[in-house]
Amino acid sequence: MIPRPSTTTKYGFRIRTRGGLTIENLMIHGRDEADARRKLVQMYRNCEVLACRAQTPARSVIGQPPTFAEVIELVSK
Repeated sequence: MIPRPSTTTKYGFRIRTRGGLTIENLMIHGRDEADARRKLVQMYRNCEVLACRAQTPARSVIGQPPTFAEVIELVSK
């Protein structure tokens, strides 16, 4: 059997825990946003999701240096 490529996406969450602590950039893999939220709620019960964004995969070309725009994007995160 041939292994299938991974079809998960990484989602970045900003949440407020039930204790009031804000957690920034909590990364969770999921098939879609609903799957990632389900996993999030399993780990942080009664949390409030303040924001969610899909993480775009980095360009992975071996032997090629990153472009100036890619470097700026990494630095600005």
